[in-house]
Amino acid sequence: MSLPYERAFVAQLEKRLSGAPPLIQILVGPRQVGKTTGMRQLLARTSGSHHYANADDQLVTDRSWLLAQWQQALLLGDGALLVIDEIQKIPNWSEAVKSLWDKQPRRLRVVLLGSSSLQIQSGLTESLAGRFELTRIYHWTFAELECAFGYDLERYLLYGGYPGAVAFEDDHDRWYAYLKDAIVEAVIGKDILQNRKVANPALFRQAFEILCRYPAQEISYTKLLGQLQDKGNTDLVKYYLELYAGAFLIFSLEKYSAKGWLTRASSPKILAACPALYTMTAGPRALADPEQRGRVFELAVGAELLQLPGELFYWREKNAEVDFVYRYQGRLYALEVKSGRKKSAKGLEAFIKHFPDASPVILTPDNFPALSANPRKFLAGL
Repeated sequence: MSLPYERAFVAQLEKRLSGAPPLIQILVGPRQVGKTTGMRQLLARTSGSHHYANADDQLVTDRSWLLAQWQQALLLGDGALLVIDEIQKIPNWSEAVKSLWDKQPRRLRVVLLGSSSLQIQSGLTESLAGRFELTRIYHWTFAELECAFGYDLERYLLYGGYPGAVAFEDDHDRWYAYLKDAIVEAVIGKDILQNRKVANPALFRQAFEILCRYPAQEISYTKLLGQLQDKGNTDLVKYYLELYAGAFLIFSLEKYSAKGWLTRASSPKILAACPALYTMTAGPRALADPEQRGRVFELAVGAELLQLPGELFYWREKNAEVDFVYRYQGRLYALEVKSGRKKSAKGLEAFIKHFPDASPVILTPDNFPALSANPRKFLAGL
């Protein structure tokens, strides 16, 4: 689907490519969030020579196919832009790119896109160290969907994250089928299970459904394990969470502590990557419950904070809790989400006593649009 709205990564990538001979630019992110569309928007206004190829369009893709695309770009002259989409479809792509790049470093400007983040990131660490810049492209934020499609907060909490699903919102069954079959199952079946060892795929899929039912909730690994219909240990749950995070589906936050070992030993706080993943599993009536609606709003806040550079945690000590703790460039923010659900108001006060340098932040449905539109400006102005 062609979208007139241009995501921020397009201008960022354009700036990187226009400077001194750049490193290889790698774009990774979930399926159906506009990576290819954004790249086409950039190419449409690029004045220099460029060559675009999509490995997903080919019946057979191998190193010789990649070499052919590379040589075609070289024939356009030094400084030409080569874009390879779905790069992970090429076996041993990272070694092939490394070899081509090292033979003729920086003769081309190179952009590689991939929707299988697990494959892409393993290739980067194995072969391309020191040769690339990585841009993570996340799900659409509230501000983006508001600008592109006129979303209000209620619509965002129900459907937010995937612009391709907007056309199906009037028919929930069709919307659900699109998300489940075209996105979630494609990620689980192709991006994860074909590339990582999972002993019980059915159990892995069941874990996804269970995890999505805990929006912005802290839950122990033991409790999660107890809901799976199979024997295992907590390492299995941790492994599943690691795979889902690598595929931009579900993230888990650790408890904030000045002592690192306590952080690693904490129960995780579960964050689906966007509100739509919760609604898909819980159904459209889930937001009718004020408590659950509050959880989903907290999820929406957390999902957008996860997109920022820095580190995101939660904090709890006995009955005192802080929804999110954000650490960036030496600054610490304690963020309390006022979402309508019942909870103690003493968490921020207790946290500030423990960490007096932290900046307290109250987030509400009223100021959430300002956070979504410009998170750094919002936090810096407090």
